[in-house]
Amino acid sequence: MSDSQPSPEAGRTPAADAANADAAHQAPAGPPASGALSGRRALREGAPQSKSMFKRRPPRAKSGEPSRAGRNLPAAIGVGLALLVSLLVGMLFLPLAFVALTTMIGVVGVWEVGRALEVRQIKVPTVPALAAGVALPFAAYLGGPEALAFATVVSVTAIALWRSLDPAPDAARSIMAGTFVLLWVPFLLSFAMLLLQEPSGPIKVATLLLLVVANDTFGYLVGAFFGKHAMAPRISPKKSWEGFGGSIGGAMVVGVLAVVFLLDRPWWVGICLAVAVVAAATAGDLAESMIKRELGVKDMSSILPGHGGVMDRLDSIVFASPVAFLLSVTLVPGTL
Repeated sequence: MSDSQPSPEAGRTPAADAANADAAHQAPAGPPASGALSGRRALREGAPQSKSMFKRRPPRAKSGEPSRAGRNLPAAIGVGLALLVSLLVGMLFLPLAFVALTTMIGVVGVWEVGRALEVRQIKVPTVPALAAGVALPFAAYLGGPEALAFATVVSVTAIALWRSLDPAPDAARSIMAGTFVLLWVPFLLSFAMLLLQEPSGPIKVATLLLLVVANDTFGYLVGAFFGKHAMAPRISPKKSWEGFGGSIGGAMVVGVLAVVFLLDRPWWVGICLAVAVVAAATAGDLAESMIKRELGVKDMSSILPGHGGVMDRLDSIVFASPVAFLLSVTLVPGTL
């Protein structure tokens, strides 16, 4: 060997020999697979094929996790169907039981709103507010519009007297909050009881419930898959104009079928009823979303799996009930 050629022993040190020995000891027996070598080399060198070889799949949604619209769909569908069937059965076969069940739901809604307002240190007079939640629907069902008006005045007076006897501060704000809760939940909900007392009342209330369900269902489906333009981004970012169009289209189909086959009325009545109910239900949904956003809460409570609180389901019905009742008594007398 000539002096010009470097010796293979040149540059070796005891530390290098020890590192090589450890590497040889830890290396797996046998030659590595060519695919593994190419994959590692491609990964090190940033070769284009590494993207296809090591592409990650998006994680699958686990059972029970919220869907694209933020709901647990199986739980939401199950709870919604249970509520709808219970209301329909009670209304068609035992109207007084329907009134009692609706009243109980309204009382829970009053409690939820009062509890949510406490986040902003607003105290609702609980006892008179809950008593009003019971009195107003039964007054509407048993005595009609006059009884509902009288019960409302008495309930507002009771809230004012109850809070005036309490030495705690912020009495005026508390009275206003109690009156707001009373008018929002039991008062508006009582119009469904007035509608129940109309001729063919059970069928009209059933039509109202079906239209509200159609509004929620078709709006959710169309909005989840095609929604791109937010209706009110600051209030409810997930509610889109596409979903609103789906609500109107689905409710029109349900409304026409209901008035033709259940109420034996002209088809155009179903169109008018569907548009009015969807507009009112959407306004109620946006109103509740605005209140929750102001209070800084996601749901009024977590009583109903997949839905949140009772008010997260009542928000559409409480606004739609007065509209349905007014159309029943004013839209072409005798048509509805």
